[in-house]
Amino acid sequence: MPEASVEEYAMRMSRRIKLSLSVRLAIAGLAASQGSVVAQDRVVSTAANKSDESAANLRELLNSIAQLKDQVQTVNTRLSEVASAQLRGEAEAQQLRQELRAAARRIEALESASPDAHPSVGDQPVAVPPPPPVSHAESRLISFGQQEAKPPETLDERLSRIEENAQFLDAKVADQDQAKVESSAKYRLRFSGIFLLNLYGNIGYVNNQDFPELAIGPPPLAGSNAFGGSLRQSQIGVEGFGPDLAGARTSASLRFDFAGNQLEESNGALMGGARLRTGVFRLDWKNTSLVAGQDVLFFVPLSPTSLASLAVPAFSYSGNLWGWAPQVRAEHRFTVTENTSFLLAGGILDQLTGDIPSPGQDRAPSWGEQSGQPGYATRVAWQQKSGALSWTLGGGGYYGRQIWGFGRAVDSWAGTVDLRVPITAFAEFSSAFYRGRALGGFGGGIAQSVLFSGDPPNPSSNVHGLDSIGGWWQLKLKPKSYFEINTAFGIDNPFASQMRQFPVVPSEYDEPLAKNQTWLLNFIYQTRSNILLSLEYRRISSRELAGDYYDANHINLSLGYIF
Repeated sequence: MPEASVEEYAMRMSRRIKLSLSVRLAIAGLAASQGSVVAQDRVVSTAANKSDESAANLRELLNSIAQLKDQVQTVNTRLSEVASAQLRGEAEAQQLRQELRAAARRIEALESASPDAHPSVGDQPVAVPPPPPVSHAESRLISFGQQEAKPPETLDERLSRIEENAQFLDAKVADQDQAKVESSAKYRLRFSGIFLLNLYGNIGYVNNQDFPELAIGPPPLAGSNAFGGSLRQSQIGVEGFGPDLAGARTSASLRFDFAGNQLEESNGALMGGARLRTGVFRLDWKNTSLVAGQDVLFFVPLSPTSLASLAVPAFSYSGNLWGWAPQVRAEHRFTVTENTSFLLAGGILDQLTGDIPSPGQDRAPSWGEQSGQPGYATRVAWQQKSGALSWTLGGGGYYGRQIWGFGRAVDSWAGTVDLRVPITAFAEFSSAFYRGRALGGFGGGIAQSVLFSGDPPNPSSNVHGLDSIGGWWQLKLKPKSYFEINTAFGIDNPFASQMRQFPVVPSEYDEPLAKNQTWLLNFIYQTRSNILLSLEYRRISSRELAGDYYDANHINLSLGYIF
């Protein structure tokens, strides 16, 4: 009933009550004419008071009804706001789930695009930054995206969580926008590399002052001690991530350093030329990869850890086969059990024979390329996981045919074994060994490949591949995630009996080398996730076939900034 109608009805009732009382009083006066006037006045006054009290109670009731009506309207408005907020929250939650799934797919694509689970600088493993701590917002976002079972939340808690997640995603998107580089093909590019300053000191003469591999006799006027610095081992890399092709993720990468030829000008030794190291194109399916380009030797993948030697891997010419060879290879991974897997890789590659090209832009074929066929290589690896630790045992093989003029053929081959075993959660042992022939292009035989019985240009001179054996081992101690200690030893030993039988050894050395060994100890410390400090001591001992020994000590202080 409207409020005005109720009041009008109350007034009418009041008038009727008063009229009824008046009638009753008149009747009472006729019936009791002898009653006092005072008693009549009291009766009339009491009746009037009762009528006024009823009207007041009715008005109070009407006011309560009006207040209740206002409260109901307020509650309805609040419920409408809550329902709208809930709809918006559900829409934002759905959008957050979609963005989280997209981010997960991008992360999976990035991880699968990298064949090695451990980050590295160039071709060498370095100290791996610890994973960043997961923030409270990120942990809540992950659990929200996975839709885990949770206790019921209040509306304020849900709104607070959604706002926090949205702020986290906005920050991540801002980071991606800041780091994104777009190619002309509109696909993502990523630049990476390392700024590396090496300060070194040498006691004894070495073949290369800033990253030595051999100890040799000093030339005339040269001293046995040296101190200097270099930025030549700094590197720059670029990676591109393309569209899917036949169900495979596509990617490509290039990497350069500045350890190329020195400039023939004043202080030109400090102005190292840019040098192409590796460049590959990859197709990655779930368990299979196809790789084409110039890459490291996949049949012997391990190298010792060192920031003092990035231009060439540590222990080059001391038992560590290495090279950047144009190649095409296929890899397939077999999962046997949850903790056991196999890797089978095979491919063809350019036969490296260590030739030094003539000056100029024209390129002549190497001794291996003159055979008219590529080199062939394969590798099988077994990986076993035990909790958070895993160990790998691999074996590889290589074969190539070389032609050294006048149809003189040499078969080049190598058999390799590599091992990586975690001793504890803080210690790891790794090693690699080889046995082969004519491997100078891969650093085997101390970069000496073949032997001649006489003058090489003479067609009657016989040629033989130089047999050699070598390898290295390393013990890594990592008591903290940001600090590690590495000690390693490597040796390369060509067969001296062959070298005495065939005295002509084409190489860049003044005298044939019969043995080369290196021992190192280094400390690598991570002050931040991308800043590295390293101190390394290296002892090099080289022996000439004639019997002369040369020793050298190398101390290197490295400062690296990874970007």
